Order: sequence, then structure tokens, then C-alpha cells
Amino acid sequence: MSNKVTKLKPRQKPAAALDTPTDLAPEAVTAVSAVLNTILADSYALYLKTKNFHWHVSGPHFRDYHLLFDEQAAAILANTDDVAERVRKIGGVPLKSIGEISKTQTIDDNEADYVAPSDMPRELMNDHKKIVAFMRKVHGICDDHGDIASASLIENWIDGAEKRLWFLFEASRNADRDGD
Repeated sequence: MSNKVTKLKPRQKPAAALDTPTDLAPEAVTAVSAVLNTILADSYALYLKTKNFHWHVSGPHFRDYHLLFDEQAAAILANTDDVAERVRKIGGVPLKSIGEISKTQTIDDNEADYVAPSDMPRELMNDHKKIVAFMRKVHGICDDHGDIASASLIENWIDGAEKRLWFLFEASRNADRDGD
């Protein structure tokens, strides 16, 4: 008896099918893609940590922190597409999995069973400070390789991260005054 149903074999596209035309040197593509992927990994790590705090906040600042963390998580997540697409535009390969994110991220996860609400904005603020400092270095790497478009995008990403950092700073000062 003949079985007319055949198992479909996935098509393997050669890596060349993903090549993107660029005037950047191969070394530039490699260097800039690597640091942009670190920003991407840190963005996902920070997104999840921010959502974690959003889900687990309690106490007198519940509503304020809950809304702040949700708003900031949405802004962080929205930025990830721009970062990944920039990697592709210059001919690089963006991160493809949670495993790659965990190997690449520089932001520490927080898996504690309980985090004091007053510690949440401080921890996120420190993570933002770390990301901003790294993005400034990345800006220099982009400049060194003549990638002005990535450098320009990074300027906007820094501005967004600094705004979130400022809001977290003010929220943490309020928690200190209230004895939270």
C-alpha cells in the first residue's frame, strides 16, 4: 500500500539569502552588530525585570509603581524591534532566542521571591544607568566604524533610557520620604 501523504521537509535557506547590502566594512558589521545585540539582550532582560516588578509590587505605592513599571516596560519592548532591525539593516544577525539573550545580557536578573517595593525603582534605575553608560560606548564604536545611522538611533535610545531613569529616580526618592 502506498502512502500518498509525505512529510514536508523544511527548506534550508542558505545564509546568503539573508545578506543585506551595506557599505560598511565586514569588521564594522561584526563589531556594531555585536554591541547592538548586547543592547537588544539587555532590553529584553530589563523588559522582563520591569514586568516582574509590575506584577509583584505591593504596598502604599502600588498604583503608582504598577502603572510606572507597565509604561516603562512597554517603552522598552517597543525599542527592541528598532534595535534588531538595525542589526539586520547593516547585514548582521539579530538575537534569535531566549538562550542567546541569556548568554548576551549584562543586566542581572532578579528571581527573588520578594523585593521590597522601595527597592524596585532603585534596582531598575541602576540597570538603566548601566545601559546608558554602555550605549554611550556603543555610540563611540559606531562612530569609529562610520555607522552614523546607528549612532543617531543610539542618541534617541539614550534619551529614552535617561527619561525612564529620571522617573525611577524620582519614584525612589518618594519611597525614601514615605518610609516605604
